[in-house]
Amino acid sequence: MKTSWRSASLTASAVAVLTLTTACGQESGTSNSSQNVGATAPGSIAGVGAGSGVGSGVGAGVTESPGEAGTDGAGELAVSANAELGKILTDGNGKTLYRFDSDTAEPPKSNCDGDCATAWPPVTADDVTAGDGIDKSLLGEVTRSDGTKQLTVAGWPAYYYAKDASAGDTSGQGVGNKWFALTADGKKAKSGSGSGSSDTDLPGLSVRNDPNLGEIVVDKNGMTVYRFLKDKAWPDPVSNCEGACVEKWPVVAPVATNDTKGVQKKGLMSFTRGDGVKQMTVNCSPIYTFSGDKTPGDINGQGVGGQWYAVAPDGKLVGAPEQ
Repeated sequence: MKTSWRSASLTASAVAVLTLTTACGQESGTSNSSQNVGATAPGSIAGVGAGSGVGSGVGAGVTESPGEAGTDGAGELAVSANAELGKILTDGNGKTLYRFDSDTAEPPKSNCDGDCATAWPPVTADDVTAGDGIDKSLLGEVTRSDGTKQLTVAGWPAYYYAKDASAGDTSGQGVGNKWFALTADGKKAKSGSGSGSSDTDLPGLSVRNDPNLGEIVVDKNGMTVYRFLKDKAWPDPVSNCEGACVEKWPVVAPVATNDTKGVQKKGLMSFTRGDGVKQMTVNCSPIYTFSGDKTPGDINGQGVGGQWYAVAPDGKLVGAPEQ
């Protein structure tokens, strides 16, 4: 690279991890130690069609080629004004750069491989320089599972979106409530900001007082979290939502306990699904969001099919019939 990169190695003290001993006896938290940049990322996330706009594995339905995005390096990064999003980060050709909520910044780690990486081509770390208004100390790199080096911004792996055909396009903004244009400081661009302000990140899981349902759990984007009646929590978490089901009900990725607020800590853990994807639980029950919820505060998934219900802070189903 042609710029001064920040150190890629992070110590264990920089990373908050989940170390609870849970009643269901599964792995807990997001990791058991800090990882240096370059740690191998997991395999591709369960296939979710791009048409559904759902985060993990977006791109299973994308047929177009990502074109030349990322093949020649990003060049000199720039801060570009966008009428809807404010100031966003673009490459030397004016192409928008994005971040993925299922990735992590501390330590930097990409969780977008396979079909996901076809829909969201990683920005290579080669030949990148910082343009005006960009703090080059925030730029870094992470080694992906295929050995290639991907650009990071404030620790967040950077991507293009295959459906952005021209400079200035931002069609990847908000896809699946997991993909967002990057700002120069690595934050998520906020739709409707117009002034360059960015979203204030919520904790990974927190509690919202809904006027209809009372206290319910929401994810870091403020989106309602749900449980599926056909899942199992005891003695081990089991998800029975796979394939087309996951297209409509994206799994909530693992969250560290110190990145939660108001949610019961007992049984707050992650587990590995049958498809190899790691999923978060509340009180050992697998949790999801709903693709039909478009904005924070939506509860369109509540009661769907008599099987899906919002989650209370103690992990119980909200508004479900007595079992």
